[in-house]
Amino acid sequence: MEQRDVYAPDNADFLRWRDGDHFDYIEWGQSWIDLVAPLVARGVSVRRARIVSEPVTDYIRFEHGVTAMNLAAGEQVRWLPRRRTSDVAVPVNDYWIFDDRMVQFNHFAGDGSSLGQPENRDESALVSLCLSAFETVWERAIRHEDYKLSP
Repeated sequence: MEQRDVYAPDNADFLRWRDGDHFDYIEWGQSWIDLVAPLVARGVSVRRARIVSEPVTDYIRFEHGVTAMNLAAGEQVRWLPRRRTSDVAVPVNDYWIFDDRMVQFNHFAGDGSSLGQPENRDESALVSLCLSAFETVWERAIRHEDYKLSP
């Protein structure tokens, strides 16, 4: 679950993209594809939901463009406008859920830069909360192929 409107604002690839170099996203993300594609091939479901403010930031436009790499890896990606989440209880930190038994929270500074080491938690109530939030967001979200960025 991704919920920020900006990540790594000084990221060289983002700055390259922002300056007009819309490079080969598949080649750029090959290491991710190499990691995820074999998992998906053996039946692991990899889903990514992104909650975004609209109109979207330049960073979200960048993410939308490079999502071709996620799809090439076999991920399913959906987008949910933030205004459609007011009645959803969602943990405020980005997170991954592994095997429905562990949550990995990723922490970021106000400017979107990573604060480093992820936090792994396995309390059943917390895992259940995160699973429920994710499934609710997933059901409401728009498939990547159908999500159109606002001007």
